[in-house]
Amino acid sequence: MNEKFDRLGFQPADILLPKGQDMTKWAVVACDQFTSEPDYWAAVERQVGDAPSTLRLILPEANLKAPHVDELIAGINGAMKAYLDGGVFETLRDSLIYVERQQSDGTIRHGLIGMVDLDDYDFTPGSGALIRATEATVTDRIPPRARVRRGAPIELPHVMLLIDDPDRTVIEPLTAAADGMEKLYDFDLMQNGGHIRGFRLSAAQTDAVADALAGLCSPEAQLRKYNLSGAAPLLFAVGDGNHSLATAKACYEEQKKGLTEAEWKRLPARYALVEVVNNHDDALQFEPIHRVLFGVEPDEFMAAFKEACPDAYEGRGEGHVIEFVAPGRDFFVTVPHPSKQLAVATLQTFLDAYLKTHDAEIDYIHGDEVTRELGGRPGNMGFLLPAMGKEQLFKTVMADGVLPRKTFSMGHAQDKRYYIEARKIVK
Repeated sequence: MNEKFDRLGFQPADILLPKGQDMTKWAVVACDQFTSEPDYWAAVERQVGDAPSTLRLILPEANLKAPHVDELIAGINGAMKAYLDGGVFETLRDSLIYVERQQSDGTIRHGLIGMVDLDDYDFTPGSGALIRATEATVTDRIPPRARVRRGAPIELPHVMLLIDDPDRTVIEPLTAAADGMEKLYDFDLMQNGGHIRGFRLSAAQTDAVADALAGLCSPEAQLRKYNLSGAAPLLFAVGDGNHSLATAKACYEEQKKGLTEAEWKRLPARYALVEVVNNHDDALQFEPIHRVLFGVEPDEFMAAFKEACPDAYEGRGEGHVIEFVAPGRDFFVTVPHPSKQLAVATLQTFLDAYLKTHDAEIDYIHGDEVTRELGGRPGNMGFLLPAMGKEQLFKTVMADGVLPRKTFSMGHAQDKRYYIEARKIVK
């Protein structure tokens, strides 16, 4: 193990990659995408067919509440073991992988695959951990995801961590060197997911990454970037996959019980595979995450909303402006003089209270048109939120704690991480 990564919370990993497979069929999009669009997952199923694929190793979250979910999880665990035993994977020992992801708009997002130490991660609001959640974690969402991970011999990550590297010292030097690196894969992603290339870092490049990461969390760097002196450094902020990482943490804490420190420090589950992306990557755009309610009566909902926000009015004005969509209607609502900093907080505070007293369900949707289409169906309502600027993310988390859950998303659904790499989480 490279000692330069000590105290950074991130390091190289023994990474599993498929060998000799159709990579386009192998890689599928993150399981928490297209949860209200079963046609998407049906199309993926048809495209994959009988080929080895990460589709067999993940549970699309649209199926988390399926009546036969236990059978689905057992099938996933069985497929993982079969792939391990059947030689589907090869192992890249003690490695970091540089990734170039061409997104659906043609821009290139740059990332770095490695593993984080879950002992350095905490999703508790106000935590001083080196790795922190950016948004509130809904603890009720962890148990069903833990059922999937608990019996799994391997993990596949869709977690994306952000670093605040305005001088582009960590990942960007790899871009210029990519043509001379060991290429691991280069292929088109299915379902309009763009294109992806992966390269293995050399020992010298790995050392340089460790040095650059150490520089980002130095007291001098923290003072220069945030004008905060004495604050606990924040090196990695969770951008995507917060509940996936929280689930990994919960399962690791379960395994630690009854073990000595020497024993739990050797647990493979102590670590989780992630992709690291620079918050200043030009291709990284923060997209709003919209809301759709199912099983709601629009007139009754609006009456409840105006009772909770008596100054709210239809139309655009000064304050928090939110687009509402109901069957046959598409209109804006302004909440003047809001008590919250962000429009998403104003809306989510009301929705949380509303759902406690009404038999309705909520989903979080990526994409304006999908939200409008779903919100316009009978019995539904949609809510389109403005985007949050990314430039204040780190300082806000350091100074004020986490943002409201599902505040932002990094890019469109088809631009999310696709599962390619894996890692063993049992001995």
